Amino acid sequence: MTARFHSYSVSAGHGLPHDPFKAIIAPRPIGWIASQSKQGTTNLAPYSFFNAFSNAPPLIGFASIGFKDSVRNIQETGEFCWSLATYELASAMNKTSASVDSNIDEFELAGLKKRQSDIIDVPHVEASPASMECKLTQLIPLTDLDGKETDAWLVIGQVVAVHINEAYLTETGLFDTVKADSITRAGGPADYFRVIEAAKFQLKRPR
Repeated sequence: MTARFHSYSVSAGHGLPHDPFKAIIAPRPIGWIASQSKQGTTNLAPYSFFNAFSNAPPLIGFASIGFKDSVRNIQETGEFCWSLATYELASAMNKTSASVDSNIDEFELAGLKKRQSDIIDVPHVEASPASMECKLTQLIPLTDLDGKETDAWLVIGQVVAVHINEAYLTETGLFDTVKADSITRAGGPADYFRVIEAAKFQLKRPR
């Protein structure tokens, strides 16, 4: 039987009840980003457009739709922290996604304790199994095919320090993602996935 495809030109619209773009490119790691204003107000917010881009040097980044508090703070100070979002912290993480005034500290809003960073001034989530301190390397306004700037900003930072709760390190020294019970963003408006042992498989690279 020949497969039928729902194909569409983006300019003409998808013709579906919900845009499938984010559901197809999923699950996505969550960029739980802490930043701090020049006045010292801490901000914490999750971003679903997030990933690692290099390991030498280690570079991670996220895209913000709109020039939000996180982007403004990072532009001003050149620093941010990423903390791993887990199933245990999912409710708190969700609370930090609320649209609130820039003078509101989302750590306090979500009932999260801060852990002081070693190199930068921005704190990270104490309860998270792993966090990374970053210094800004690039802040890029994203453009479309015509070179017109969109209302989206790509923030890339170099990791300068890493914090790992030793309870999540295996005997061989690997970070145990399954034990951490990491969560990822799915396509639906409220959908997430958990990283569980049953979903893990291995493929060795061909020689």
